[in-house]
Amino acid sequence: MEKRRVVVTGMGAVTPIGNDVDSFWSAVKSGTVGIGPITRFDTTDFKVTIAAEVKNFEAKERMDPKAAKRMETFSQYACAAALEAAEQSGLDMAKEDPFRVGVIIGSGVGGLESIENNVHRIDERGPARAELLLVPKMIANMAAGNVSILMGARGKCTSVVTACASGTHSIGDAYREIAWGGADVMFAGGAESTVTKVAIAGFTSLTALAKTNDPLRASLPFDKDRSGFVLGEGAGVVVLEELEHAIGRGAPIFGEVVGYGATADAYHITSPIEDGSGAARAMTDAMKEAGITPDEVDYINAHGTGTHHNDLFETLAIKSAFGDAAKKVSINSTKSMIGHLLGAAGAVEFVVCLKAIQEGYVHQTVGSSEAEEGMDLDYTFGAPKQREIRYAMSNSLGFGGHNATLLVKKYEA
Repeated sequence: MEKRRVVVTGMGAVTPIGNDVDSFWSAVKSGTVGIGPITRFDTTDFKVTIAAEVKNFEAKERMDPKAAKRMETFSQYACAAALEAAEQSGLDMAKEDPFRVGVIIGSGVGGLESIENNVHRIDERGPARAELLLVPKMIANMAAGNVSILMGARGKCTSVVTACASGTHSIGDAYREIAWGGADVMFAGGAESTVTKVAIAGFTSLTALAKTNDPLRASLPFDKDRSGFVLGEGAGVVVLEELEHAIGRGAPIFGEVVGYGATADAYHITSPIEDGSGAARAMTDAMKEAGITPDEVDYINAHGTGTHHNDLFETLAIKSAFGDAAKKVSINSTKSMIGHLLGAAGAVEFVVCLKAIQEGYVHQTVGSSEAEEGMDLDYTFGAPKQREIRYAMSNSLGFGGHNATLLVKKYEA
């Protein structure tokens, strides 16, 4: 069959700087940093005491309170973002074949909160006191499962777990599902809520987290003073739709997904391959599928975690994939404001790409000011930039060597 065109008709987000797309994007444009002292637990004995937490989120105000009680926080975030995306899309499930509407929503870690809390309950009160819904709350596929139940979507329903690339892989896989006829509509994205003792302690042991507890100097992607990432949380979900289906029901169209690349480094469990070849191939594959050259890409929302290896090797990957055009493309990292949302990061950053196309706006990499020798690309330091954006690229790199790239285009009939 002929490949079908796939467009984005709805967006939803829950983030450390806004619990819906409009408030999130407004905060992005104002350069708001959502990093601060951890409030979820006592950090007295911890070396790292900051994170990018979601604030003022009340699940019972966004969905059925009884259903929300049966969900772990990451699933609540996913459902809230999916509801926003569905509303923006104007999708009426009563008029859809539910078996042609699917869900792919990933999570890098899943319900770590429930696991941690129940280990304490079992240790203190015995195994019989484990929470009744522990298993269906903790397993990583339940963000997708709960969104499917909430929406009545009965098509393909899966969950991608590729660490920090989960959200990007989820959107890419959903795009392919529609493009080759497996569905007409897909809810796709990522969700995460891991600001817990285990996560902070574990990432600290890996020396992956920023070494300062100053919220404004902690997340510094591509800066010479970067020292690690800041753990964040939230969700991003988009509605992807086959073009003619979207036009037929008069849906809004925010962009067209035109390319997807997915590769592996086959190198190391935490570090990207040093020459950036895996990420570079994901980028070139996405551009090849879109049928464009590097000169046509206007903007890259980089993975840009603020760790030494990631930022350096991603820079090498961009140079390898783009050649001389690498110096012309605008690059930034949304993680400078919201930290690293792990499995949700790529999905939220994909929303940023769509808004950037819509408004011709490249946000500043907030806080970062000077890159080290050899990192000589345009990382949007100092101030945001207005420029027309026809093609935007989003990169995600995950522990285990997972690389994912999405290419989205300004919609043209």
